[in-house]
Amino acid sequence: MNIALILAGGSGARIATEIPKQFIEICGKTILEHTLDVFERHSLIDEIAIVINAQHSTEIEKILQNDNFKKVKKIASGGAERYDSSWAAIKAYQTYPDANLIIHDAVRPMIDAEIITKVITALEKYNAVSVAIPTTDTIYYVEDNHIQQIPDRKKMMQAQTPQAFKQHLIFKAYQAAFCQKDFSATDDCGIVAKFLPNEPIFVVTGSTRNLKITHREDLCVLSELLKLNFVTQ
Repeated sequence: MNIALILAGGSGARIATEIPKQFIEICGKTILEHTLDVFERHSLIDEIAIVINAQHSTEIEKILQNDNFKKVKKIASGGAERYDSSWAAIKAYQTYPDANLIIHDAVRPMIDAEIITKVITALEKYNAVSVAIPTTDTIYYVEDNHIQQIPDRKKMMQAQTPQAFKQHLIFKAYQAAFCQKDFSATDDCGIVAKFLPNEPIFVVTGSTRNLKITHREDLCVLSELLKLNFVTQ
């Protein structure tokens, strides 16, 4: 069973808009709807769960009223941090330990269906899979505004989503993480790497189009990409 967990609980503080960025409308739909469309249409996705901030339940209800998202079966409430949202969705499928959980940021609406297919296929062999692209910039490791190390760029990749796991594995990793005092994380694969270090994590090559909407400028880029999609379809 392939279950897409769409994390839509962010506040979007960095983009400085009146509403969270996942509810901003571009090309006739909210960013969240564009993201849901990809997973709803994908033949290998059996079910979708959305993690939201409870304060925005009205916005979600409005989106789901149009009946275009028949695969959406669960709505879960997230927490203050991203990992709280992931954990809420992971726990919601505790009775499906062998399910494939495909965790994706709601504000990455340009995810390619082919990448999703490759992620799900990789789960036939691996328990943990990430999507990443080679970094094109030199990366500095910095402390106190001083360069301490310059890693080999050829070995560096920039993480994207989806990140996918067998439910029992990511559940176990999170349980271990929450046993640690002052635990924090920004990446689900990072939790597996830290708390289940012997578990291999396979990387599927992503796409530069699979951008995460973080800053205002990203909205302009997304608008152009969506217009290009409409022209080429």
